[in-house]
Amino acid sequence: MSVLTHAAIEAVWRIESPRLLGGLMRFTRDLDAAEDLAQEALLAALERWPETGVPDNPGAWLMTTAKNRALDGVRRAKMVANKHVQLGHELSTAAAPDVAPEVGDDVLRLVFVACHPILPREARAALTLRLLGGLSTGEIARAFLVPETTMAQRIVRAKRTLGEARVPFLVPEGEALLERVPSVLEVIYLIFNEGYSAAAGQDWVRPELCHDAMRLGRVLAGLLPQHAEVHGLVALMELQASRLKARVDARGEPILLMDQNRARWDHWLIRHGLAALERAIELQKPLGAYTLQAAIAGCHARAATPEATDWLGIVALYDALVELTGSPIVELNRAVAVSMAFGPGQALGLVDELVEEGVLERYHLLQATRGDLLEKLGRAAEAQQAFEQAARLTKNARERAVLLERRAALRHKLAGDLN
Repeated sequence: MSVLTHAAIEAVWRIESPRLLGGLMRFTRDLDAAEDLAQEALLAALERWPETGVPDNPGAWLMTTAKNRALDGVRRAKMVANKHVQLGHELSTAAAPDVAPEVGDDVLRLVFVACHPILPREARAALTLRLLGGLSTGEIARAFLVPETTMAQRIVRAKRTLGEARVPFLVPEGEALLERVPSVLEVIYLIFNEGYSAAAGQDWVRPELCHDAMRLGRVLAGLLPQHAEVHGLVALMELQASRLKARVDARGEPILLMDQNRARWDHWLIRHGLAALERAIELQKPLGAYTLQAAIAGCHARAATPEATDWLGIVALYDALVELTGSPIVELNRAVAVSMAFGPGQALGLVDELVEEGVLERYHLLQATRGDLLEKLGRAAEAQQAFEQAARLTKNARERAVLLERRAALRHKLAGDLN
């Protein structure tokens, strides 16, 4: 198989697998069965597409193949129980493959199944990333900073629990819906973040995951128009996604926020995101966590140049966000804002406190941020060590290369100073 064909199939799978699983779940009502059929369709694609090329409608091809495999299974087993007869009837009478199905509801139902309260919080997020993000178990494990074997067991237990509880494939209503929303928002944002800053692999960004997450967020906003945090999350994702084209150069190398060409930002997404932010602010006081983060992103979006950024306003928003969440990662991001507003010296003290606490010892951005602050303070030897440690911790090849380049530049500078 050519590298090009393999890349095309992988890209199609990332985009189409949530829709495929959602559609198959609607027919089978069984998560394991839906996954098995989806995997069989993928294997068929790996066999056929290198010879025939990727079809014009790859999602429909995968769905048709999966349904045909299901029908073959029913026929071979000569299943006559009512549920199997009904399954065969539904598969046979389903929409023709050249007719675009309404997949949004299927995918949203799949999200709510994966986010069922019968599952622990970590299992909900992991299962949703597996089913809707198309992520490998290893990628999810790195996102949660746990061993891959632990994550594999977590996902298997989650699917078994859902199956044993016979969780219905539907969007809940009333109080049950409101109780499930925070978990759904969490996993949608996790999917977005995996696309915006890939945890591993060769790519700095994976826009298809961002687009899937934004689509899910918009569907949820239509379902819950009075829920402030749904609009807050939509605003946050759209404002961040507006920078996607400016986050990498022509070679795919990362470009940090302060160095981006803001003319390349997507101004339609900015307008739409700011409108969603205004809606979220109108609906709820005090502001929720997603709305606060969207407000921070809004400060960046409104600034025509890096120098015009309202860093004092951003620090104030981070103050509220830290108080609300208590998250050490939020504290680290606040330290970056403090650096821009009040200087690297004050920010370094905050970062060193996080280092001493040890909670983020395996989080590469802690050392990357520390290295940046040390470099700005002229402490090149210490900065070099921090960048080297950050490079060891990251699983993303592009990010590792950037960190090692910064370390090499500091090493060269130190050698020059000695000479």
